[in-house]
Amino acid sequence: MAQPIDFNKSEQYILSIRLSTDGFSFSIYHPQHESEAYFSSSPVNTQRSMAANVKAYLTETEELKHSFKQVNILIHTSRYTTVPLELYEDEQTELLFYQNLPTQSNEVILCNILGKSNVVILFGLDKLTHLFLTEHFPNARLFASVSPLTEFFSHKCKQNEGRKLFAILHPESMEVIGFEKEQLTLLNSYPTSSLHDSCYYLLNVWQQAGFDQEKDALYIHSNTQAAQWEELLLVLRKYIRKLYIINPQMEFNDLPLSHIKQIPFDMLSLTSCE
Repeated sequence: MAQPIDFNKSEQYILSIRLSTDGFSFSIYHPQHESEAYFSSSPVNTQRSMAANVKAYLTETEELKHSFKQVNILIHTSRYTTVPLELYEDEQTELLFYQNLPTQSNEVILCNILGKSNVVILFGLDKLTHLFLTEHFPNARLFASVSPLTEFFSHKCKQNEGRKLFAILHPESMEVIGFEKEQLTLLNSYPTSSLHDSCYYLLNVWQQAGFDQEKDALYIHSNTQAAQWEELLLVLRKYIRKLYIINPQMEFNDLPLSHIKQIPFDMLSLTSCE
């Protein structure tokens, strides 16, 4: 079970912050004493810009004013694209990014190099938000939230045959990641307003990508407790024989943070990027 943390020794802890339009959250834990763990989440003000929300969050959240051993910042965004690692050149970052996404002013393009997945994820963040974050946490590592998910599921696929599709459901969106053995074959995000949307996108992706109803597997995770969740699973099982619910406690060896129901799966999967 998670135990209280001691901010007098905050420099021994790892802080992970997650920024999303559906809410901000952070976790703190001791890498050697994993039972020392803490998680907090809060809504965002939808009348404010992301930068204004971030500035207020950093100013008003007392726990974030300490020094930490390591700081990770997850940006939950759909403004990302992938590039095969062997084809990536740093000086072409903006060119590659805007070939796949519409141009947006006042944006900085960031890069996550994923050694386990053999891909590079480029993602955009508005310059003012980036400024607030890097001023407050000069040594922070910034990730698109799909990056640790991709690394984690890539590792999960290495010893297994067949094709696998992973789906992580959020209140307003869903990430879908596909692998053939350890090779990343599909990565996309979809806006969703209901679990029915998630079902539609998943079955469409399954069909369009040519997954086999009998041989291939779908792994799915959601923090939602809605009654529609069971309905979603019933519908998916009609079409996909190998359907598995992702259990955070099993995936992360009973890590105390994994017992917190509200914690986003991408935050837990950051251990793949250490």
